[in-house]
Amino acid sequence: MTSKTVLIADDDSAIRTVLSQALSRAGYNVRSTATAAALWRWVSEGQGDAVVTDVVLPDENAFDVIPRIKKLRPALPVIVMSAKNTIMTAISAAERGAYDYLPKPFDLNALVQTVGRALEQSLKPAFTGSSQPSEQLPIVGRSAAMQEIYRIIARLTQTDLTVMIVGESGTGKELVARALHDYGRRRKGPFVAVNMAAIPRELIESELFGHEKGAFTGATSRLAGRFEQAEGGTLFLDEIGDMPLEAQTRLLRVLQQGEYTTVGGNAPIKTNVRIIAATHRDLRQLINQGSFREDLFYRLNVVPLRLPPLRERAEDIPDLVRHFLARAVKEGLPRKELSREAIERLQRYRWSGNVRELENLLRRLVAIEIDDVIPVTAIERELAATPASPAAEPSSWAGASLAEFAENYLSRYFAGFSNGLPPSGLYERILAEIEPPLLRSVLAATGGNQLRAAELLGINRNTLRVKLRDRQVKVMRGLA
Repeated sequence: MTSKTVLIADDDSAIRTVLSQALSRAGYNVRSTATAAALWRWVSEGQGDAVVTDVVLPDENAFDVIPRIKKLRPALPVIVMSAKNTIMTAISAAERGAYDYLPKPFDLNALVQTVGRALEQSLKPAFTGSSQPSEQLPIVGRSAAMQEIYRIIARLTQTDLTVMIVGESGTGKELVARALHDYGRRRKGPFVAVNMAAIPRELIESELFGHEKGAFTGATSRLAGRFEQAEGGTLFLDEIGDMPLEAQTRLLRVLQQGEYTTVGGNAPIKTNVRIIAATHRDLRQLINQGSFREDLFYRLNVVPLRLPPLRERAEDIPDLVRHFLARAVKEGLPRKELSREAIERLQRYRWSGNVRELENLLRRLVAIEIDDVIPVTAIERELAATPASPAAEPSSWAGASLAEFAENYLSRYFAGFSNGLPPSGLYERILAEIEPPLLRSVLAATGGNQLRAAELLGINRNTLRVKLRDRQVKVMRGLA
């Protein structure tokens, strides 16, 4: 069988050499060039079974060449590489019909595997909306974690799949939802956001599905619900874990049948909206506790998308600082910079409030600091005055304590074992340390009620009984 041919376009000769060698070892024929003109000539002549190209070429931007390639040879997969690693690069590549986008520096094995997948399957038609993406970045960051988020978003904008965004408060869940809408197929339709935690539980069904006049006391006129407002567009259900069970049942029916009825109404109403949900809570734990429907979870969790907390992508903080300082100037605040020491201090902070906390801190500093360059002492002062987040603090100190325990265990044994690893059993030792006090605390909080304790822990009662026995945790007499 004749080997497939891969066309490479990059003005860096070292990258061309590395790619050519790797793809040749994988069994492909390779032709490489530094110019868009040569690439276009080869494609026009019918050469190549796949294309790997940098965005910026000496004679032409690849984003201008790709549409011509897709028009002439729609089935030819094009893989884009770029050192400008932003979400707009990923979205631009997807909108122009690229098979995939890889940020530089890239993993060589991952690129070879991507080429293999591209050659194995036919390319789906790309979305060709008329509006072009704004140069203002909706999401900022060039870390590896964010690059993966960008790639997923770019692919999802070409679909109407239901997405479940999971992440701590302040990580930008609504920004991601808006990006999926603004650069997707439904961009011309409305984007409607509703926060389940901000609506009284008894009003959520009316808020979502609307109500008829006289449906309940105070319903003096018909009200259009959020589904009706979002018709043809996107409905973003934030903090979906706070939705009451009755509303969950109605939402499940909408997802299954594509229609709903208003509160007090009888006639079914067809709906055409894309659902994006988000939560900072562990929905599987809520399912175990009986407060979230498992069937609804699987309907919503078609494409799960986890947003990393800021502490997991500290390398993005300099970009975020520049972004927020520039935004402050546009809002009329004075132009400021941060010293290198100040940036480094921000990168060492835990950020329990994530990106939102960072933005608020910077806005406060820009408003109150006199110097054009904000020193590290100002950062220290503001961080010291920031109250710890009650929700995030326990996980922070618990994680730090466990890390310290593991480090002490390993260092103690490695000091005496020059040959090979220390004895196994670290996992069980940690469990033996943390489970007894946890079980005792939960039992004390529930007055010894094992059924309630099991619900709080997110495990079944039999599992709790086994743990109590194995860990030799005493149960208060007279209570099950």
